Amino acid sequence: MTHAACTDAPPTDSLHQRLKDVFGYDTFRLHQEEIIRHVVGGGDAFVLMPTGGGKSLCYQLPSLMRPGTAIVISPLIALMKDQVDALRHNGVAAACLNSSIPDEEARQTVADMRCGRLDLLYVAPERLVMDGFLNMLDSADIALFAIDEAHCISQWGHQFRPEYTQLSLIKRRFPGVPVLALTATADDATRKDIVAQLGIGGAPAFISSFDRPNIRYSAEYKQSAPRQLLAFLEAHRGESGIVYALSRRRVEEVAKALDEAGFSASAYHAGMPSERRTKVHNEFLGDRVDIVVATIAFGMGIDKPDVRFVVHYDMPKSIEGYYQETGRAGRDGLPAFGHLLWNMQDVVQAGRFIDEIADGEQRRVEAHKLNVMLGFADSMSCRRRALLGYFGEVLADDCGNCDVCDNPPETYDATIDAQKALSAVYRLGGRYGAGYVIDVLRGSGNERIAANGHDGLSVFGIGAELSKDAWSALVRQLVHRGYLLQDISDYSTLKLLDPAWPVLRGQESLTLAKPPAPRPKAERAAKPKSKAAMRLGPLGTELFEHLRALRRSLAGEENVPAYAVFSDATLVDMVERLPHSEHEMLSVNGVGQAKLERYGELFLDAIVEWEQKSA
Repeated sequence: MTHAACTDAPPTDSLHQRLKDVFGYDTFRLHQEEIIRHVVGGGDAFVLMPTGGGKSLCYQLPSLMRPGTAIVISPLIALMKDQVDALRHNGVAAACLNSSIPDEEARQTVADMRCGRLDLLYVAPERLVMDGFLNMLDSADIALFAIDEAHCISQWGHQFRPEYTQLSLIKRRFPGVPVLALTATADDATRKDIVAQLGIGGAPAFISSFDRPNIRYSAEYKQSAPRQLLAFLEAHRGESGIVYALSRRRVEEVAKALDEAGFSASAYHAGMPSERRTKVHNEFLGDRVDIVVATIAFGMGIDKPDVRFVVHYDMPKSIEGYYQETGRAGRDGLPAFGHLLWNMQDVVQAGRFIDEIADGEQRRVEAHKLNVMLGFADSMSCRRRALLGYFGEVLADDCGNCDVCDNPPETYDATIDAQKALSAVYRLGGRYGAGYVIDVLRGSGNERIAANGHDGLSVFGIGAELSKDAWSALVRQLVHRGYLLQDISDYSTLKLLDPAWPVLRGQESLTLAKPPAPRPKAERAAKPKSKAAMRLGPLGTELFEHLRALRRSLAGEENVPAYAVFSDATLVDMVERLPHSEHEMLSVNGVGQAKLERYGELFLDAIVEWEQKSA
């Protein structure tokens, strides 16, 4: 079959009408309409949008506007299933082919495609490159190819998957069919490599801002991680969230602690039986479990728009990983939180893994990424500026939605304190870690110090006026600014670097952030408003929870993710509009014709029921 490009772009009215009728939206997001028109007209495209930016619509809507079936290459079975469920609830003919599909259902799916009854077909890259599947596509009418998680194609990509490198065959074998490469994370080198590998060098690149303005970024130095985590989660009881930890053992420990504290939480990691992982995944999507504590094995397959927070219990090894993982929060555009717990032990542990990398160049790159991540965690300026700056995007003003912007650190002339710390490192010969250096500065009665004779040094006790936490904060800043090296290869001992000498000699002054005073317990226990309460008020939040319970029940009955019924953003709009007729329900953002017919009456009745109870 000849695969000819469609050159006519759709009229504006038909495009917007299809957007409203099928997906329930009145307007497009940034770049969406431009991309969709380009693809419907037969053009290839590279699309970079942040998680939650609306990438899926860029191939889902064109698949309805072009003849044939769209072939979507997706890396995870769970992600395919969730997207297919959501599309079917919107009245779209979608299916997937993967190892979890029974043979009879797979044969029916292939038959539906050959007969033109499918709008979208999701497949894994491993299946797409099979000769039998390619031969089947040769005789089919194909609307487009969409390659999700396209950074996996690149040799520079940080989620490498071998079969992705074979996808260059698509353009050679189906030259007249538009190809979209879509990703949420790719620096300039990765973008160029993706386009070259796929053979779509002439394709325009549609690059959205990396900014997710609805996510509030914050970081907290770990002193008592379990207590700090519980304090954060108290403000988010009943909300959906993910807590990431680096090891399977820690995942189990944290999940158990949250369960004992009365939170609805489950563990998820690659060491668990697949049946158990699937159960946790489905319970989370169905709002039957609020919090999943996980390793990064719980990753790309989470297509849940109403995740309200992502907490990192341990510091990630790179900004890319941190950005992708926090990006799983707030995909519906409502307020969300990315909270990082970290300390220097996290850095030491990550450094040990890097030291085990055999390739010297890769080791250097990973060490650089870790250093950048440390700089973000220990930042004294707007965190969003630091995050976006890594991806080459300049933020004109401070964001006003991170902990540093909310509470800018007070600075002071730290020259004398820095000289004391640097002198102590020098006098100790660069052979001891931060804790030992601080004990010497504070004049600790530590037996080890006495045994080593270090209680006779000139620097012993010269910093007794500062607390241990204050000295720790100062040493971290000296490391971060390049005055001290924390030598991971030598048991994390502190060593002087060349820039330290002008400070020691009094030739250079130094301004640092003043360590914050310990917060009183009453302040720690304060519970900030979040989620729907931030905009709906007490009564509105009550109705929101009422509708959320109905959604949970329906999702459980139908065995689909809760958002496949309605997203949190749609429920919030429903609460604000209070529709009392089908016509008014259609004006709610996210309610299309198919969902109106399926759920409209149930939710209208629920609103009336709540109003009568509240009257």
